[in-house]
Amino acid sequence: MTPGRAFGQRVDREDERRVDDILERMTVEEKVGQIVGIGAREDLEGMKDEIETHHLGSCHFGETPYNTPAEKAAFANEIQRAAIDASRFDVPLFVRAMAEHGHAAVAGSTVFPQQLGLAATRDPDLLERCADVAASEMRATGVQSTSSPIGDVARDQRWGRIAETFGESPFLCAASTAAMVRGYQGRTDAERDSGDDRVLAVTKHFPAYSEGLRGQDQAPNEVTDYTLRRIHVPPYAAGIDAGTAGIMPCYNSINGEPVHGSSRVLEDLLRKDLGFDGFVLADARGAEDLHGGHGVTGSREESIWRTIRAGLDLLPFGGGEYADLLVGLVEDGELSEARIEESARRILRLKFALDLFDDPFVDVDDAVETLGSEPHREVARETARESMTLLENDGVLPLESDLDRVFVTGPNADSLAHQHGGWGTVRDPDPLGDTVLEGIEAAVGSDTTVTYERGATLNETEDVDAARAGAADADAAIVVLGEPDYVHEFVASSAEYGLDEFPNRTQLTLPDAQRELVEAVHTTGTPTIAVLVTGRVLATPWIAEHVPGVLMAYQPGSEGGAIADVLFGECDPSGRLPISVPRSEGHVPLRFNYLPSPTADDPAFKSSYDPLYEYGYGLSYADIEYRDLDLSAEEVGPDGTVDVEVTLENVGDRAGTEPVELFATDVRSSRVTPVRELVAFDRVTLDPDQQETATFTLAVESLGIVEDDGSRTVEPGTFEIRVDDLLESFEVTRRRAYR
Repeated sequence: MTPGRAFGQRVDREDERRVDDILERMTVEEKVGQIVGIGAREDLEGMKDEIETHHLGSCHFGETPYNTPAEKAAFANEIQRAAIDASRFDVPLFVRAMAEHGHAAVAGSTVFPQQLGLAATRDPDLLERCADVAASEMRATGVQSTSSPIGDVARDQRWGRIAETFGESPFLCAASTAAMVRGYQGRTDAERDSGDDRVLAVTKHFPAYSEGLRGQDQAPNEVTDYTLRRIHVPPYAAGIDAGTAGIMPCYNSINGEPVHGSSRVLEDLLRKDLGFDGFVLADARGAEDLHGGHGVTGSREESIWRTIRAGLDLLPFGGGEYADLLVGLVEDGELSEARIEESARRILRLKFALDLFDDPFVDVDDAVETLGSEPHREVARETARESMTLLENDGVLPLESDLDRVFVTGPNADSLAHQHGGWGTVRDPDPLGDTVLEGIEAAVGSDTTVTYERGATLNETEDVDAARAGAADADAAIVVLGEPDYVHEFVASSAEYGLDEFPNRTQLTLPDAQRELVEAVHTTGTPTIAVLVTGRVLATPWIAEHVPGVLMAYQPGSEGGAIADVLFGECDPSGRLPISVPRSEGHVPLRFNYLPSPTADDPAFKSSYDPLYEYGYGLSYADIEYRDLDLSAEEVGPDGTVDVEVTLENVGDRAGTEPVELFATDVRSSRVTPVRELVAFDRVTLDPDQQETATFTLAVESLGIVEDDGSRTVEPGTFEIRVDDLLESFEVTRRRAYR
C-alpha cells in the first residue's frame, strides 16, 4: 500500500517557497515558537502576552469559559490577532480542539455518538458525513484541528476509554478511521482546492494504547511485534493512507520505551515503515510523563529533549516555559537548529494548506448559525438511529405509538450530559439535544400519557416504590440505565462519584441501585424495555434473561431522542455490536478473533469465546434470511482475487437494513492465526419480499499471515469464508510474500 500524502504536504510550489523564505529569516526563538502551544484559559490578556513574547504558534481549546459558539469564535479571533500582530511574518495560530464526536465542548454544537456507537452503524460513508459536519462546526469557531479519529482497537472491556474506539476488529477500526479522516480533511487535493473549510485529523493513540496491563489506562503495554503489527497498526496505516495530517503517540511504554520518547516507534515504525509524512503531536503533557511517570529521564528539560529527538513535532501545552527550555537546548548544542526547523516546517506547511495566511479569522454570526443547524442535527439523528443495537426482543418491540400510558424511569432517561459522552460540555449554558424522555414524549400520540420517575441515580436508589407503582399502571415501561459521561478513563466520573463507586475499571455489572430498579419494574408484569446508555459494554446477564426488550444505545450524543424512533418502530434497529459483551468481569478480555490454543475449543474446557452477546450481534424488526453463498473460484494464486456473493431476502412484513459481514479463516498456517477475522462488510436495505445479492471482492494478499516486520505472506492452503451461518472455502496454490 502506498501511503497517501498528509494534509500538511498539500502545498503548491509558491507556498513552499514562502515557507522556505520564512524559515530562512526566522530566529531560533521564532522557529521554536512554531512547535510549542498554549492551552486556552480565562486569562485572555495573559495568554496574548505569552503568545507574543514567545512567538507561540498554536493553541489548544480544552476546558475554557468560552464555550458558546459566539464566545469561542470571538476568542479565536482575539488570539489570532495577537499572534499575527506580534509576528514579523504575519504567521497565524494553529488552533486545535478535542472534538472526537462533534465539536462537543461547545454548547449548542451537534454531538454525534461516540466512536463505539459510530462503529455499530457499519456505515463508513455516514461516518465521513459526520466528520464533515464536525469540520464545518469547528472551522466556524476558528478551530482547524481535532484530536480524532481514534485508531485504538478495543482489547479489554475494562478499559475506561472503550467508548472512544471503533471496537475490537482491526478491519472495522481501519475502515472507520479512514472514513473519519476523509470527512475531516477531504478526500484528495483534486477534490478540494482549498483548506478553508477543512480541519486536520490527528489519528491517535499510536501505536497500541488500548492494551495496557490490567485494562488500566496508560499502563505498560507488553504486546509482541506480531500482535502489534497484526492488530494495532492497521487502523493507523489506513489513516495514513487516507492522508491524516497528524499522528498522536500513546502514553504507554512498549518494549520498555515510553512511546513519546521512542525513535524506534516514531521514526522507524511510523515514518520509515508506514511512510507517514505529516506531523506528530504530543498527547497533552505526554512528554513530561517520561520523568513524571515512566521514570526514564531525570527532569522536564531532559524529557523535552528526548521527545523532540525521538520525532515529536508539536508540544500542545507548556507555552513560554517549554519554549525557553527548547531555546536553551539549542543554544547549548543539545538539539540542532536543523531538527527544530524540520518540525517548524511541518507546522508552517499546515498553516498554508489550511489557507490561514490568507484567511485566519472567522465570522461570529456565522458560528452561531452553523453550530447545531438543522441539517447538521439531521445527520446526527440518522447516525444515532443507525447505531441502535437491539439485543433482546421477546415480542415487546416495536411499541405502538397510541398506547394509553407509557412509564419512563432510570438515571439516564433525562440526562443530556450522560448521553453526550466524553469530551463534551455539561456546564451552563445547557448543551444542545433531546433526552431519551423528551424523545419518547415526542414519539407517542396525543392520547398517550407519559409519566416519569427517575427511581435511582447511577449508584443510589430513590423512590423505587414510586417507580414500581408507575410501571404497574402503564402499558409499557422503559428503564434507561447505564453510565455517566466520562473523560479519559474515569477521571470525570470519579470526581463526582468516588473511585470506589461505579463506574470504574473493576465493575462491568450495573450497580445495585440500577439492578434493584429494573427488577422492581419487571416484577409488575408490565412489558419492560431496558435501554443501556453507556460508553463501555456492560455485563447484564439478569437483564438478558428476564427483560423482554433490551436496546444498546451507546452514548448517542445530542440526538438521544433517536432511541424513541427505534422503540416505537419509526426505523429498524440496524446497529450491530462492534465489540463482544462479557457475562462478567471475570470473562475479560474477550475477543471474537482470538488465537486458537490446544485447549481453546476442547469440549473438556470452557470455550475461549463465551460472550453474553457476540461481536456482530444485533436483532432487527425485519425478517432477513441469508442463502446462496458463492465464491468465484475454488483455486486462486497469491496475487489473485476472489469474488464473494451472498443473497439476502426479506421474508417479513417490515423493511429492514442488514449489515453483512464476511469473516475469513486461514485453516492451516505457519503462524497461529485468528479463528476468524473480519475481512469485508456492507449494509443492505430490503423492503418486504425483496431480495438482493451482496458482492465483495477479496484480495488474496490481504489474507496472508502478518510477519513481525509488517509484511504479509500468503501461504498455500485452505481459506474458509463465513457469512452468517453459511460457509465456503477456496484454495491458495502458491506462496508469495508482500512487503
